[in-house]
Amino acid sequence: MSLFIASLNSGSNGNCYYVGNGTEAVLVDVGISCREVEKRMKDLDLPLSGVKAIFVSHEHTDHVRGISRLANKWRLPVYSTKAMRRNGGFWVDAELVCTFTAHQPVTVGGLSITPFPKFHDAADPHSFIVQGNGVTVGVFTDLGRPCDQLVRHFSQCHAAFLESNYDEEMLERGNYPFHLKKRIRGGDGHLSNKQALDIFIQHRPQHLTHLLLAHLSNNNNHPQLVADLFAPHAGNAQVVVASRFAATPLFEIRAEGAAAPLFRGSMPEAQQQQQLALFE
Repeated sequence: MSLFIASLNSGSNGNCYYVGNGTEAVLVDVGISCREVEKRMKDLDLPLSGVKAIFVSHEHTDHVRGISRLANKWRLPVYSTKAMRRNGGFWVDAELVCTFTAHQPVTVGGLSITPFPKFHDAADPHSFIVQGNGVTVGVFTDLGRPCDQLVRHFSQCHAAFLESNYDEEMLERGNYPFHLKKRIRGGDGHLSNKQALDIFIQHRPQHLTHLLLAHLSNNNNHPQLVADLFAPHAGNAQVVVASRFAATPLFEIRAEGAAAPLFRGSMPEAQQQQQLALFE
């Protein structure tokens, strides 16, 4: 009994996360081009015909840039809220427009997707819990600050995508203008490495086997810094820093909670070395 997860891309240049059960799948956000989604899924041996819906976390460009082309080409329903659509930069054919409501699960084949609100400077931002085959996966990015709902849902996950956006010292010393620094760390922006680590240490369940750290800042963070910060606390969980340049491998998440091997793709250590080189 498993679900399969991958980050197709993660960062301010585009975000796209895959969760599937081997028969059907959903994408959370499509902030990269249709061509890149197709290419990266092909590289992971994932048929796009298996994707049955797209869920939108919020309307910022790095989360919606590729939705219009991908959804219209592959006839994928796009679940969002009215506020997202009013403020968003994505358009899809009328018959593909679907609306979700906070805390009300949406059924897509054998998957159940439950949205819940989060703190972020967008029109109507939401995080998601995806459940199927006895497995719970969380997609938690673009978080201004932790909240009780985030903690409650994280503590139930077998695997999670969790934002670890910025290092506090790098942001403080960096050349961003004050108003942008204030926006990032002001409670409606992004989650710092320390905040993400605190969530992991304090609220990780025993059955969490995979943590994919997501949405790293290109200017105020570094993959090695994040990897080194989390490594001493990983325990039996596999902690992977998601790349802003490539897809992660596809991971199998098992209901029984035992750490599962990689399903498809390269070993994360090799991929992370490639990613680190790109940052240098």
